[in-house]
Amino acid sequence: MFRNHILICGGTGCSSGNSHEIARLMEEKLKAEGLENEVKCIMTGCFGLCACGPVVVVYPEGAFYAHVKPENVNEIVEEHIIKGRIVTHLLYKDPEQVEKETVKSLNETQFYKKQTRVALRNCGLIDPENIDEYIAYDGYQALAKVLTEYSPQDVIDIIKASGLRGRGGGGFPTGVKWQFAKNTPGDIKYVCCNADEGDPGAFMDRSVLEGDPHAVIEAMTIAGYAIGSHQGYVYIRAEYPIAVKRLQIAINQAKEYGLLGKNILQSGHDFDLEIRLGSGAFVCGEETALMTSIEGHRGEPRPRPPFPAVKGLFGKPTLLNNVETYANICQIILRGADWFASMGTEKSKGTKVFALGGKITNTGLVEIPMGTPLRTVIEEIGGGIPNGKKFKAAQTGGPSGGCIPAQYLDIPIDYDNLISIGSMMGSGGLIVMDEDNCMVDIAKFFLQFTKDESCGKCTPCRVGTQRLLEYLDKITTGKATMQDLDDMEALCYYIKDNALCGLGQTAPNPVLSTLRYFRDEYIAHVRDKKCPAGVCKKLVRFEITDACKGCTACARKCPVNAISGKVKEIHTIDPSKCIKCGVCMDTCKFNAIVKK
Repeated sequence: MFRNHILICGGTGCSSGNSHEIARLMEEKLKAEGLENEVKCIMTGCFGLCACGPVVVVYPEGAFYAHVKPENVNEIVEEHIIKGRIVTHLLYKDPEQVEKETVKSLNETQFYKKQTRVALRNCGLIDPENIDEYIAYDGYQALAKVLTEYSPQDVIDIIKASGLRGRGGGGFPTGVKWQFAKNTPGDIKYVCCNADEGDPGAFMDRSVLEGDPHAVIEAMTIAGYAIGSHQGYVYIRAEYPIAVKRLQIAINQAKEYGLLGKNILQSGHDFDLEIRLGSGAFVCGEETALMTSIEGHRGEPRPRPPFPAVKGLFGKPTLLNNVETYANICQIILRGADWFASMGTEKSKGTKVFALGGKITNTGLVEIPMGTPLRTVIEEIGGGIPNGKKFKAAQTGGPSGGCIPAQYLDIPIDYDNLISIGSMMGSGGLIVMDEDNCMVDIAKFFLQFTKDESCGKCTPCRVGTQRLLEYLDKITTGKATMQDLDDMEALCYYIKDNALCGLGQTAPNPVLSTLRYFRDEYIAHVRDKKCPAGVCKKLVRFEITDACKGCTACARKCPVNAISGKVKEIHTIDPSKCIKCGVCMDTCKFNAIVKK
């Protein structure tokens, strides 16, 4: 029995901040003080509040230490563990908290109290490399219940009644998909997990696998029982080394405990699981391209129908869900369909995990009930826009989604609401933008990504995304005409109607949504040859105002000698020489240089 537990975030974000070194030093210090049998140090998955990493939480007090460095280890052990005195200067201070010395539990902070953690319930709470800790939190009880109490159809009926929809982007009803796979005849069927997660700014699935890999293994085993499959594959990108390592450890442990493999829990049900590594191709997030890649071929989509539930991996009936979808399954089995359906909205049940990033104070991982207003996520959970800037837009759905303008800040987040305003849920990336972002440049960024990631199999995507990018290049360099805007919009709809797979069909979405809500910015680029946000370099010029004191600092810093003037006299910038690097503006102490 330990008197203290020290939980250290071992997710990718905190690991990059040296949390593994913190854990090593912590264990060494505890051993040196003779406390290794009194205090347990645990590397967990992601706590969620990535902006405060590396994160260390000490129980039973629940002291939440933020931005911990290796040099803080001795102080935490000597003051908190040995002397029982909270290290107040390291505590996370909630924005609503007056006194930093007050210890607040995680659930009481502004970041956590509006969240409902279902898919993330164990992340930051257990050691993901220890199956016993997962079992201690009801792990594998859902599997035991299914194998001893329910028929395969009973399981599917529960998932249907819960209202769970796929969390990978399309939002297709999960129970219906399982029913299709079950109903398709065949001696060999497969269960697959999409852990490819290629959207820029998305890290939801990675965090679940890093923090709670057994939840996915257990759910896939249940899915195998429900549809009559005995083999599963987790397709995960190789760029997720921590997730891959912990998932393999979890698979090995489950096999050792008889929870994977032959005759699971003496039920007669066999199910095995293997990992397949992807090479980072965004198109392999599309289900048929993913299966083609697992088969050992180049990841390219196949025409549908036939759908994977009929003819999928190796030509056999296949069930495919993403990580977050599976992460909900066990709790639905244990707590019941009605419990899950009680959360969310009429057509979007349960919770949704979002990776919150961009121009936001609290970057990190959040899980909210469906129907939560976007404003709650941005202003309350996210802590608002830093530096006093104004909210401009939020990008959901990654390259396949759209930009939500400020006028829809109070929209309840669910599948249908987001689609109605030209965006989509997607896998859960949520990138916040402020007044300094150029929406034309944002569209160009996502088009560059999808153009590069196009597999090239179909002409509308291969050529169409290249043409769209060329239009955006013309617009951001001041070479476009108003006719180009009309032609670009028409091309967007052509690509949507004719591309082979979801990557191509949704590639124009960022362009269409920004055209819809920020057309004035496009027009300013085209007609006035100006970038209102001052982002597009070809359309920006730097000027020195009357506030100049003639200190010559900017002239001395300019890399191309574009600034001239005498000491104590107003300087000038030669636009023909200026490369618009912005060094002069960063150097000026008198705010005398402006972008126009």
